[in-house]
Amino acid sequence: MVLPCVVTCWLENRLRPGAEIVFMFWTQVLALSPGFPGIFFRRAFYRLTLEHCGINCTVGFGAFFSHRTARVEDDVYVGPYAVVGSANLGAGCLIGTRVSLLSGLGHHQLGDDGKWHLDPVISRITIGANVWVGEAALVMADVGEGTLVAAGAVVSSPVAAGVVVAGNPARFVRHVRPAPAASA
Repeated sequence: MVLPCVVTCWLENRLRPGAEIVFMFWTQVLALSPGFPGIFFRRAFYRLTLEHCGINCTVGFGAFFSHRTARVEDDVYVGPYAVVGSANLGAGCLIGTRVSLLSGLGHHQLGDDGKWHLDPVISRITIGANVWVGEAALVMADVGEGTLVAAGAVVSSPVAAGVVVAGNPARFVRHVRPAPAASA
């Protein structure tokens, strides 16, 4: 079913390397496919168009990838209406509803004319294995393995592994697991 979509994306990549107009068209069309068939179609499409996509990932209704340079490992869940840019999603991570995983921090440049210009500097972010990113979080930097990013958090600098971060900007709240007690 998704073969025509994949072929047109492949042609776009061959004829205009780096272009993603056709890719974006199909990601948005497939994002609107409801229910189990939609999950199946999105998984098949992304397995054939992204750099890597695990066989048992789930991409929810309304969610899409904005760049083919994404890598998705096994057991990844991307919630409804999430937007994923150029990112590595580690095995077992959970991306909540309406989360935005941006391709780094450099999306606009202030020109000499004093106006903002879309001149994206795409950089790939890494979301470690077994990370949970809560609803409506905005992530622009790497997140370490086993970390919990609270709902609504804005991550603009790298986050260590095994911690909970929250707020805008995201700040350390606590460790996911308490440190072992020191023995005397």
